[in-house]
Amino acid sequence: MKSEPDSTEPAPTDPLAGRRILVAISGSIAAVKMPLVVSALVQRGAQVRCLLTPSAAQLVSPVALACLSRNPCLLDADQWSHQASRPLHVELAEWAELVLVAPLSATSLGRWVHGLADTLLASTLLACEAPVLAAAAMNTAMWAAPAVRRNWELLGSFERVLPLGPAPGLLACDRQGDGRMAEPLQLLLALECLQLWGWRRDWSGLRLLVTAGPTREPLDLARCITNPSSGRMGVLLAQAARLRGAEVTLVHGPLALDPQLLAGLCCEPVQTAAEMEQALLRLQPGFDAIAMAAAVADHRRQQPLDTKLSKHDLAAELSTGWQAVPDLLAGLVARRPAGQRILGFAAQSGDVLPAARAKWARKGCDLLFANPIDQAGAGFAVDTNQGWLLGGAGGGAGGGAGGEQQLLSASKLAIAQQLLTALRP
Repeated sequence: MKSEPDSTEPAPTDPLAGRRILVAISGSIAAVKMPLVVSALVQRGAQVRCLLTPSAAQLVSPVALACLSRNPCLLDADQWSHQASRPLHVELAEWAELVLVAPLSATSLGRWVHGLADTLLASTLLACEAPVLAAAAMNTAMWAAPAVRRNWELLGSFERVLPLGPAPGLLACDRQGDGRMAEPLQLLLALECLQLWGWRRDWSGLRLLVTAGPTREPLDLARCITNPSSGRMGVLLAQAARLRGAEVTLVHGPLALDPQLLAGLCCEPVQTAAEMEQALLRLQPGFDAIAMAAAVADHRRQQPLDTKLSKHDLAAELSTGWQAVPDLLAGLVARRPAGQRILGFAAQSGDVLPAARAKWARKGCDLLFANPIDQAGAGFAVDTNQGWLLGGAGGGAGGGAGGEQQLLSASKLAIAQQLLTALRP
């Protein structure tokens, strides 16, 4: 009898499935969040080993981390053993395909950037040649201290290191300000980006404007016209660009996503297509590139009702009084300043490519990504996507006989990385 598939198995498109990940935890109260990260990595199919500094071991249980990771939790006392044939820090550095240092305290940061090797963590980081995600966390005043700022800037110059600065908020010391470690969902997202793209910040110095999510066009006080878009594709595109160094602004409709996915982005929430259009008119001149990933409504009521229709009156009332929503993508192309690159999106059913070619020629944008919405694992409100990128392989702006590249089924974050590479000015 054929067994049912295990619903806990990671999707084959998960960039972290099967990866060997070393999770190194130093002494900050944010260490208490790390068991959640370790558990999530293991559930996604990663091989995980944990390393604790002495201070971190006072904040989070080595036993808990060992159980969650399915591997012994390593401490400074384990670094040297007459029973080991190789130094532990060298063995760990060579084993790891990815390293997550979270939280990274001021002390561990100082040791790392100044080349000290007096702890297991410090020695492992010096010996490591794998990509490292470093997520800082500390008191606001400590983060603002000149010595820490210099050390952080120095870390940003290291190859193979992706630094993730702390966020503002209420800290465990009751201070309000910068110092909070990135939340677990953000750490996992950044690890995925590190696996997919590496530490290269090729968007540094560039500004990207992204739209995401659906719009809602009101019918009456209780009803609206919208669509199933969760906003995930656009938000992941924005986050991937931020981690590649871009300054990103996200204009988004109502999202069906964990709010943690918006951390670090400059967000402008809107509801209707008219509100999105006004935001784009105001923001467009200051950006090097624009990605129009939002699923904007095609039609709206000329005069939405200020009362709720009865179900008996609904059909009659909705038979007239409609108007087309302005084409926001075409408007961006018509207004764009010299050098600004624009990526459009097309949600299609049936034979995607012919319709995408016609839309690309009609819209005049540099790139167009067309994805099916009638196939499993693609389109609205799922974690994966696929489709065709027009203009991304040598194609010229405005349609024509430009390049056509098929993007095979992958995580939406992986698709986002490919789109960013093609869109970069």
